[in-house]
Amino acid sequence: MWILTLFLFVVFLASAFAGNQSWFTLDRLTKENVLNGTLLVLAFFTLLMVAYVLGFFPQSVAAPFMMSLYSLIAGFFMGYAVRLLTHRSKSGDILYQHRSFWVDHAPNLLAIILILYGIYRTSILSDMPVTGIRLTSGISLICFGLFSWTLKVVPEFRSKGIMLLDRYIHWKEVISWSWQSESVVVIEYFTKVQQEDERIKQFATSIPEEERKELEVILKSKMDEFDEERRKILFPE
Repeated sequence: MWILTLFLFVVFLASAFAGNQSWFTLDRLTKENVLNGTLLVLAFFTLLMVAYVLGFFPQSVAAPFMMSLYSLIAGFFMGYAVRLLTHRSKSGDILYQHRSFWVDHAPNLLAIILILYGIYRTSILSDMPVTGIRLTSGISLICFGLFSWTLKVVPEFRSKGIMLLDRYIHWKEVISWSWQSESVVVIEYFTKVQQEDERIKQFATSIPEEERKELEVILKSKMDEFDEERRKILFPE
């Protein structure tokens, strides 16, 4: 049993390390990627179910496999949550963020529900016996709830940069901004696709008209503050 526990711990740490890296961001997800990934997962579990029915995937193998899978998921989302918290600590204080019930409270309530259900799923606080499947699946739900808590669905304009979902954009990487309409602002920024490959991307976000002036002041001041660093990126020597 201790060998399996050690293996699951190593899987958790390796997955947490992978989730903490910036090789994957949510804006890289496309409809095709999501659809193809979903089909692959369904096909994979269908094969496992067929193998289980035919006797090629017995319970003695299925249980450690599922525990490893839950540990993999738990570690990835834990590392992902740590990455987001690290980005926020580097990006400084919040200068502006569009706030509403659906932005501030609804996602946090969902995250709390996931965390509480994960604790219940572990059976630690109930009379049900604690098994490896219940424990690892509960921990995976808790980690996903922590990730949901740290992920914000609207951009955060901070003192050192912009938090866009799981991407941290330093102010020196912001090229320009403009109003697409009375309540929609478009911001262009640099992003590194590979180590030496930089591309220009943009995002649009809705802003209440009564908060438009407040955001304009922030954008103008930050564009001026980091103008020299931006020029070094645009016109390298």
